[in-house]
Amino acid sequence: MTRIALDNMVALVTGAGGMIGGAVARRMTAGGAKVALADRRAPEATNESSRSYAADLSDPEQVRELVDTVLKDFGRIDCLVTAAGVTSLGSFESISVEEWDRVHAINLRGAFLINQAVIAAMKAQQFGRIVNIGSVLAKNGGNPRPWLDATEQGRAGNAAYGAAKAGVHALTLYLAKELAVHGITVNAVAPGPIASPMTTSFPEALIRQIPAGRLGQPKEVAAMVAWLCARENAFVTGEIIDVNGGLWMD
Repeated sequence: MTRIALDNMVALVTGAGGMIGGAVARRMTAGGAKVALADRRAPEATNESSRSYAADLSDPEQVRELVDTVLKDFGRIDCLVTAAGVTSLGSFESISVEEWDRVHAINLRGAFLINQAVIAAMKAQQFGRIVNIGSVLAKNGGNPRPWLDATEQGRAGNAAYGAAKAGVHALTLYLAKELAVHGITVNAVAPGPIASPMTTSFPEALIRQIPAGRLGQPKEVAAMVAWLCARENAFVTGEIIDVNGGLWMD
């Protein structure tokens, strides 16, 4: 693994208890960053320079308290990575209002709240790196092919998930323009299907549609996140970077 220098940086990673968030936390730590790991349940700390926090990221008060506590504990926040997320399966017509709201509460509202909460601290230090985790499903209309196999949709991400992640892409672009003058970059990484508990039911037929011939690995997403957080990558902002094995190209 090529080391990406993140020495003495402080990174706040949401969804750090998940596969992608956990991989990001480990990669940031390997680069020399101090990592604040946040999730609904406090994740296990990766080393002595990491600290864990429990927060409901859809709750504005808990998000504000999280950021204030991290700033108190570490003194600054250099990087924010928003890996917290939930998935949703099934057809468009099967999505209930309650399911729509559940998915958007974490995947979009949560991303909005935590992005907004770190702005003041990053502006004050005239430096920051924000990396939001989006999705290929925000771009491609979904992986399933219902005209070939109607059952695929029941085992893959649906419109509620895709719409929430499309919102994440949009807020990334808006925020990138607003914050560039303050030395803050804002980008998103849009993974394709990644091997995790969220993709255990992913149809084999859809895996065969990926030119790389396999599901991605969390560490491959984490590598791109770490690269975007590096100090020297100050001229890359407003990008939605695909990590999907060729499943979607734009």
